[in-house]
Parts: sequence; C-alpha cells; structure tokens
Amino acid sequence: METRKIQQVGGGTYTVSLPKEWATAADIEPGAVVALHSHIDGTLVVQTDVEDDDDPLLGLSVADADTRSLTRVLRSAYAAGIDRIELDAPDGVTEETHRRVERVTRTLTGVTVTDSSDDAIQVRSLLDVEEVSIPQSVRQLQFAALSTHREATAALTATTPESPSGQGDGTDRIAAMVDHYVRRGLDSLSVMDALGLTRPALFDRWVTARELARVADHADRIATTADRLDDPVDAAVAAQIDDLADRSRDLVRESVGVVLDEAGDTAAARRCLDDCDELAADIRAFDRRLFETDGADYRLIHAVDALRRTTEAAGEIAEVGLQALLRERCSSGSADVGQAP
Repeated sequence: METRKIQQVGGGTYTVSLPKEWATAADIEPGAVVALHSHIDGTLVVQTDVEDDDDPLLGLSVADADTRSLTRVLRSAYAAGIDRIELDAPDGVTEETHRRVERVTRTLTGVTVTDSSDDAIQVRSLLDVEEVSIPQSVRQLQFAALSTHREATAALTATTPESPSGQGDGTDRIAAMVDHYVRRGLDSLSVMDALGLTRPALFDRWVTARELARVADHADRIATTADRLDDPVDAAVAAQIDDLADRSRDLVRESVGVVLDEAGDTAAARRCLDDCDELAADIRAFDRRLFETDGADYRLIHAVDALRRTTEAAGEIAEVGLQALLRERCSSGSADVGQAP
C-alpha cells in the first residue's frame, strides 16, 4: 500500500497523484478519462475502463434444445448476472421453442422476451437495479420459505388444515433474483452503488438467501414425507414434531433478524446460536425415541432430518450475523463482546 498527500489546486479542487507504475500498466496517458466511484464504505475507486451503459449481449444456440436444457441455460445465465441473451436457432424458431422460452422467463423476476424473429429470440431483464432491495428480497424469501415449511408440517401432523399460501413457488424465483443482482454487483461498481450495500453486507445477505432457499427445500422433504405416509401420525408424535418445527422456524426468523440488523447486537446472535444447539440436541433425542418406538413409520425419519437441517440453516444464518457484528465492532475500534448471556 502506498500513501499520497492530498494537494489543493485553485480555489478548492483537491488532487492526488497516481503511481506511475500503475498508470503505465493501465495504459493511462495525460488526457485519458477514468471513472470515479465513491462507495458507501468510504472508498474511492478509480476505474480505467469506463463502464458501458449498454448491457453486453450473450449469444447462445438453442438448436434442438429441450425444456430442461433451455431452463438450465437461461437460469444459469440469469444467476451469472447476465441481463441480455439472444437465443439463436439456425433452423428457425419453432412455436414450441418460443413457448418453452416463455415458460422459463415467467419463472425469473423481471425477465421477458423482448424480440423474436424467424431465427432468434432475445430475452432481457427489464427490472431497474434502482428498484431492487436485497434486504427486502431476503425478507420476502424468509416469509415464503417459512410459510411453505409451516404448511408442510401441518400436512404431516394433520393439525388444523391450512389453505396453501402459494409461497412455495416463489422461493426459487426470489433466490434466483438475489443471485442475479449479487453477481451483477460484484461485476459492476455502478450496480453495487445502486444496491446501496457494501461488498461484505451484500455477501452476508446472499449467504442468508441461500440458507433460506435450503429451508424451503427441507419443507419440500417434509411435504413429500407427508404424501408417502399410509396412516396418520400418532397424536403424541405429531405434537412433538409440531413443537420442534415451530422452534426451528422461530430460530430462522431470529437469525435473519440478526443479519438484517433488526436484533443488532452480538448477545442476540450468540443467544440464537445457543438456542440452535439446544434445539439440535432435542431433535437428536426425539429421533432416538422415535427409532425405539414400536410401530413408528420409518419414513418419519426423513421429516425429522429436515427439521434438523432447518435448525442448521438457522445456525448458519446466525453465524453470518455474528460475524458481521464482530466485523463492524472491530472496524469501529470496539471488539469487546461482553460475557455470554
């Protein structure tokens, strides 16, 4: 790291000299134009290649592509942060191919078919980054994942029936959108500025979104178990599953609150981690009792494992929150976290 002294020119303009070695390596000469990015974390970035306002176009061939291949390539490109894709069909775009592309784009937030010709289809993300809130997307993902989890548990234990909320279909869509804009933020300084988050904060929320998507996957496992059972779950066993599931969802909510700074202190993060450890122990004990119970359906083990993994996801999120809080304390010069509650 080099240090340079700030100079004042004229009535008030401040200047700082650039290292000659860096300028030479970057092919900078007098009169060259650079972009300056003032970020919310206090850094000022000098960028030699001024970003183009036009999004780059990715060209892909979709000759004889089936629905699975189209889905995979479009979702992968979206997750990679690519906003414009042109799908080339040398033998012509069939009506079936167009329908397949339309079906995939409907599963991606803000993505639509913007142009179609005889031999190509252009797909583009039209959502303005200024309208995107990563923290709000994480909250929506939490709500969708936990709603799905609650409904799956109710189906398993035959508690008071609930009408499906339809939130399950939204978890993949929201998680994919977070992936898209996190990648765009890492690739583009202007997008990072528009998102209004530092790189560490953006990463923390991306990890949180990933864990919430896994919670939704665990909910699917519980629902699958419910579908495969031949007989209703014993009332006593069902009551215990309901209790463990409620506690796991509460911990997910609390851990997300820590990351999004709703709890805001290390004590809350450590308390959440302690509660995760306690619940994990209770789930293991219940699993042993269930295994030793005569007549218990062995398929319930899959649901119990899903609850264990839900608790682990809550712990991973709480750990991310604790790390962020400690990082913030360290940067402010105060690393005292006090005694454990």
